[in-house]
Amino acid sequence: MSTESIFQTHLVLGYVAWLLCFGVYILPLLTSMDSVKAHRAIAALHSFRFFGLVFLLPGVVSPNLPASFAAFAAYGDLAAGLLAMLALITVRIRPVFWLFVIAFNLVGMGDLVLDYYHAIQASLPARAEELGAAYAIPIIYVPLLMISHVFAFYLLLRPQPKAIQALAAELPVS
Repeated sequence: MSTESIFQTHLVLGYVAWLLCFGVYILPLLTSMDSVKAHRAIAALHSFRFFGLVFLLPGVVSPNLPASFAAFAAYGDLAAGLLAMLALITVRIRPVFWLFVIAFNLVGMGDLVLDYYHAIQASLPARAEELGAAYAIPIIYVPLLMISHVFAFYLLLRPQPKAIQALAAELPVS
């Protein structure tokens, strides 16, 4: 098999494995939580995205790793991770918390989509060995991040249960 075929197979199987795991273990847990707790759990996962800076670390990745991919991936991950941390820090100030939840999910998902674009433009799948020790990030970590972003948007956009709508209607407006 070619390097590109192996990388693409790994990537697809990474998504399949995480979708199976997410559906069996994570989804039931997150759907049993109230919305704030579920978003806090997702933000906690994304708070580790500072690890993406490894794409800039000589000796971990090849010096031939395309800079067009490496720099954008590294700093996009850092931005998403910092926004996720800010969401966690501001959980007691709900309007600010929700702004950071929306921000880290928009920035994070945008980063991943643009990383795929940059990787394709730089022919990274055919040169996957240049990822070096960071090879596991797009294969193991990125699928979980993308799946959790999709679920976070689902939680943000889904209609609220009638009980919550009724309770909200009873609250006094100031």
